[in-house]
Amino acid sequence: MYIAMNRFRVKKGQEEAFEDVWRNRDRKLSEVDGFVEFHLLKGASEDDHTLYSSHTIWRDHAAFVAWTQSQAFRDAHKNAGDNKPLYLGPPQFEGFEVVLRETV
Repeated sequence: MYIAMNRFRVKKGQEEAFEDVWRNRDRKLSEVDGFVEFHLLKGASEDDHTLYSSHTIWRDHAAFVAWTQSQAFRDAHKNAGDNKPLYLGPPQFEGFEVVLRETV
């Protein structure tokens, strides 16, 4: 499995607008082979921002790469620049190969 995350530093007072963007956007993930699960995570608040992370789980790294090269990815991200006023800087990508997994 592969986990792809983007960290967003959302400007204080813009949290609701940021969450609404994610609630209302067409993510297109379910159209891509190898997609497993999506989460939008809300983290700690600082003086000037609140930390968020988009978190996707993929069957493997190849499935994630295929997503990033797909028309569905381009469609899902076509208006991403419209939301720049909500952030402090660009999102930070982090990708992880799962080396150990435990479930109930």
